[in-house]
Order: sequence, then C-alpha cells, then structure tokens
Amino acid sequence: MVVTEEEAPWPVADAVGPSADEIRCRGLVRIFATDGIEVQALQGLDLTVRRGELVAVVGASGSGKSTLLNILSGMDLPTAGSAVVAGTDLLSMTRRDRVRYQRSTVGFVWQQTGRNLLPYLTAAENVRVPLEIARSGTRAERAARVTQLLEMLDVGHVADRAPAQMSGGQQQRVAIAVAVAGSPRVLLADEPTGELDEATSVEVLEALRAVNAATGVTTLIVTHDPAVSEHVARTVQIRDGRTSTEVLRRTEVDEHGTQRHVAEEFAVLDRVGRLQLPQDFVSALDLRDRVRLALEADHVEVRPDGRGTTEEGR
Repeated sequence: MVVTEEEAPWPVADAVGPSADEIRCRGLVRIFATDGIEVQALQGLDLTVRRGELVAVVGASGSGKSTLLNILSGMDLPTAGSAVVAGTDLLSMTRRDRVRYQRSTVGFVWQQTGRNLLPYLTAAENVRVPLEIARSGTRAERAARVTQLLEMLDVGHVADRAPAQMSGGQQQRVAIAVAVAGSPRVLLADEPTGELDEATSVEVLEALRAVNAATGVTTLIVTHDPAVSEHVARTVQIRDGRTSTEVLRRTEVDEHGTQRHVAEEFAVLDRVGRLQLPQDFVSALDLRDRVRLALEADHVEVRPDGRGTTEEGR
C-alpha cells in the first residue's frame, strides 16, 4: 500500500542505508508461566535494525513489544530463538558480560520520567554519572561532554536544576542525554512520550531524532501511540507476538523539483512463509477463517474463499 502526503515531519530516507545489522532477532519466543498457565508473549518474532537507523516499534497493549524491549536491554531472556545486538549474543552473556553490556552497549529511556533521573542530583550531575562510572576521559573532557549533550538536547538552561524543578519534557530530554552519555551503540526508548502531552511529545521525539542524526546511535522506540511513527522513516508493527507489517517513509523529488512524501506499507514474511494481513484489509474484504490464493506472474492474489456461492459464480 502506498500513501502520499503533502507534509510530514520525518526526514528523507537514506536510499542505501547503513551497511550492517545492529539488532538482529530471529524466531524469538518468550513464554511466561503463572499458576500453571502459560502465556506466549512472543511467538517467533523476527526483527532487523540496521546500524544508525531510527525505528519505531508499535503495537497494542499485550502485543509483545515491552517483552521484546526487555530482552534487547538485557533484563530478560527469551525462551527460544536468537538475539544479537551490536555483535553481542544476548543468550550467551555471563553476569559480568550483562553488566558491561548494559553500561556501555545500550542506553535506555524509561516511560516514567521519575525513573530516569536521580532526584537528588542536578541535570548536569545526572548526565555526568555514567561518565564517572566509566571513567571516560579527563575531568575536563567529562564536563565538556555533559555541556555538549545538554545543549544538543536544548536543556542547557536547566543544567543546575533538580528533576523536580523541570517539566516532564525537560526531564525526558535530560534522560536522553544520560542514556547516550557513554556513547552506546544502541538507544532503547520505552514509551518515552507516554506521560507527556501532545506538544511536549513532539519535542521529545524530535530530540531523539536529533541525537540519532548527530551521533549515529541506532535508536529503537517502542510505543503504543501510532502518531510516533510519523516522526521516523521506518515503523514496525507487532501483533500477537510477531512482527506483522512495516511502513517505510521517504521523500521523493520529481522532474519539476517538487517534493512529495511517500509511505509504503509492507507485510512481513517470516522464514516459513507466514504473513499477517493488515487489519483494515481484512475488514474491508470481510476475510475470515480461510482465503483463496492464486499465484500470478508477479504477485499473489488473496480473495475471500467464496463459500456459499456456486463454482460457476466464482
């Protein structure tokens, strides 16, 4: 499906793209068991994110997106499948490897603004904490890094304020600075706009985009809010524990120099040939139970099964 728009807040997509996979998940399964009842949160999920990409993963509550983020952050392990982030096999890490991974390979921004920052430290002190733990550079270099990040995220004016003295949007932008202070390879954001109003949400999303563009950190935003997808060039939708569709956005320039923004929706095909049709397609054609398939020269045709009609009427 192709949708064109006159204006969009996302950038021109790179036609070639980065050259390596920074996140690669294959057949991820996560089963939770409580009181003898098993719940399968992930059901063979596949996901690839290229180095330097900014990707939104969207899905309804219970779709498996938070479970995916917990695995990628090193806070949980899958029941089956594989997950490799920045060259690190998440299933084979020792406890020491996991600590090192969470300190230097991934940065994390939580939904709850109060969970991201130490309340008794100023904004500048919060950003300095991961630099001090890693003993990155000299004292002067660490101070310069703090100033650079706060200015980049347009919160330099709150450097000496405690979190309680900042707005929710300012807290989240400082949290982004904390998350990338140690120059991680991957930045994970869990519902970063969940507690913010619409205008402030846009500011935080633009801050994530700015950091991605300036530093090249691979960025994965997990959210239930479909509006977030308007700020990124690639959106992956999760449904029932699997990746179901992707939307790719780009800007094209015609022969007259006129720009148009294009969004294309794709169904995700897994390794055994399964795909999920978009729900609006299913509803529009009243598809249910089973469908008719026909292999054409350059496409596969999907139609209602036509039960209740005669063979001649089909």
